[in-house]
Amino acid sequence: MTVWVPTDDGHADLSSHDSFTQGAPHNTFARLRRDDPMAWCDYPGGRGFWSVTRHADILALNRRFDLLSSAHGIRMEDQTEEEVLARRTFQETDPPEHTRTRMLVARAFSKPMVALFEDQIRALCREILDAALAEREFDAVKRIARQLPMRMLGRILGTPDEDLDWLVEKGDALIANTDAEFTRHVLDQADTEAYRLMPFRSPAGAELYDYAQRLMADRQARGDTDGVLHLITQPDADGHRISDTEFRNFFCLLVAAGNDTTRYSIAAALQALARDPALLERLQQADAALWETAPDEFIRWASPAMYFRRTAVQDFEQHGRTIRSGDKVLFWFVSGNRDEAAFERPFELDPGRRNNRHLSFGQGGPHVCLGMWLARLEVRVLLQELVPRLAAIEQTGPHVFLRSNFVGGIKRLPVRVTPR
Repeated sequence: MTVWVPTDDGHADLSSHDSFTQGAPHNTFARLRRDDPMAWCDYPGGRGFWSVTRHADILALNRRFDLLSSAHGIRMEDQTEEEVLARRTFQETDPPEHTRTRMLVARAFSKPMVALFEDQIRALCREILDAALAEREFDAVKRIARQLPMRMLGRILGTPDEDLDWLVEKGDALIANTDAEFTRHVLDQADTEAYRLMPFRSPAGAELYDYAQRLMADRQARGDTDGVLHLITQPDADGHRISDTEFRNFFCLLVAAGNDTTRYSIAAALQALARDPALLERLQQADAALWETAPDEFIRWASPAMYFRRTAVQDFEQHGRTIRSGDKVLFWFVSGNRDEAAFERPFELDPGRRNNRHLSFGQGGPHVCLGMWLARLEVRVLLQELVPRLAAIEQTGPHVFLRSNFVGGIKRLPVRVTPR
């Protein structure tokens, strides 16, 4: 079995992006789960926050939108009311408002609808792998993991293929806005005050908004009413339409979130294959049952969405701590996904793991990820197409993690492949 041993000293600063540049600080999370499962954490960038680290607590509290609201932001940073209203997507709303918006697009991301993409995804995977494996040595993130979600994103949004690299570049600038490799406006290292009303406090939000407006104008001129962008602009059951600002932010969310979960899950899977030849052999012999469980295990293993924040709307008690109305509360999904109380041998990657109640899609509440069925399908089909082609895959140099405590993943992974 693939086993990963964390190396942090058990006392990492969870507010610091630098604490995550060697991967998630799992020794710290293990200590908190054991000794302080509702831990107060100072935050030099603003008000401190509570960290929820146990799987069962995250699952239970994530259902309590009456107690813990999403409407004040989902990231660690403090925001003014003006900033919240200018930047929010339906992620930053609570039911019933969240439910109304979600219902507009839920069918497009349902399991039956996503299943219709399988042939298209498989064709894309073959094209991507034909090009990558011909090189024998390459960056597996750039040549494989980044490619599939990027191209599927274009299909879902109805964008021209020639625009995809630019779109993903801007999406990275948004959601990876704490990493200097992806943006010149690093959130905790540069003055971003001028962009405080833009999605993710990034100028890329304005560029994506302009692009979305042109895209929709072109689609309307052609009478094109297919796809999720058309659905989100339709009136809800009460006749309400989303505003221009809400449409802008929804488009930015699709570009950013529609890419990262799958990319970093595939990257983690490729690294695991490169480190463990027995894993490659097991997948090469996989039956239908193993392919049913494997995608969720790779997504648990990767845990790309490391936390989401909520804000208390009333006082409550948890593990002997008093959480006050207005306090920030962070659900550390990445910790819950390694909780020994929820997973047997959580630091082993087992593609046959059953009853895999991982939290990578925000399970347990109204905000469960819309794209979860698509992410699972993309991970499965990519691996199904890859493993029969490989005699071996090995890592040839250091991998590099994203500098972020919000989105976790390997951004560079040099490998050498030996085709079968």
